[in-house]
Amino acid sequence: MEKRVLGIILSLLGVVGLIYAGINFMNGGAGEKNIKTIIFAGLLGAIFFYAGIRLVSNTKDKET
Repeated sequence: MEKRVLGIILSLLGVVGLIYAGINFMNGGAGEKNIKTIIFAGLLGAIFFYAGIRLVSNTKDKET
């Protein structure tokens, strides 16, 4: 059960990171700092989202 909760938290953090990168992409200019922020937030968001989804899907429930 703990692994599923951690997976859900990681997935939510990943979604937040991807949304933040998308908002920066739509609002931002062409500055070097903005490009680094978009890449960093997007990459971390994608990693967290993928790890969370994999953790939830690979966790087996025990019968009680």
